[in-house]
Amino acid sequence: MFLIVGLGNPGIEYAGTRHNVGFAAADAVAEKYGFGVFRNKFDGLIAEGKIGHEKVYLLKPQTYMNLSGNSVVKAASFYKILPEHIVVIHDDMDLPVGGLKAKLGGGAGGHNGLKSVDAAISSGYNRIRIGVGHPEGRGAEVVNHVLGGFSKVDRERVDSVIELVVETLPILLEEGVCAYSALIGMKKGK
Repeated sequence: MFLIVGLGNPGIEYAGTRHNVGFAAADAVAEKYGFGVFRNKFDGLIAEGKIGHEKVYLLKPQTYMNLSGNSVVKAASFYKILPEHIVVIHDDMDLPVGGLKAKLGGGAGGHNGLKSVDAAISSGYNRIRIGVGHPEGRGAEVVNHVLGGFSKVDRERVDSVIELVVETLPILLEEGVCAYSALIGMKKGK
């Protein structure tokens, strides 16, 4: 059994922003694998389904990014899912737009959603990092960047990466993050 978490911010004003690529990926997973309807539970929206032979809960925390861990720990505790069976999909400014990496554990890299999840369940969970690029400056420029939308070209790149994530998720769940990282590296031509 796995818990897949797409990070983002609730509300129409955040839909389509860089910070919400995790929500977009969660929606794409739900559609591709025929998950049930998202329902309100654990301070989030949760849906249930199967990917390959694995039962999966798909969670979109509704606590805003900085408190995502509150929702994740409630769902993980209720379903008794250990961190190594949790997959968090999130935006990453350290990767170029359309970049994609996966790993088990690690630091938060300044990402407030990851900091919150780390504090709630430890850092020993799987991460799928979707690149959204980095602005030139710091502070307000970073906030405006992650809360801003994509250009048409960048949106196409990110949509392509989300499609790759969805297509290859069975490998992550069945064979682990090392096999998954190798596969996405080959598919992206790296």
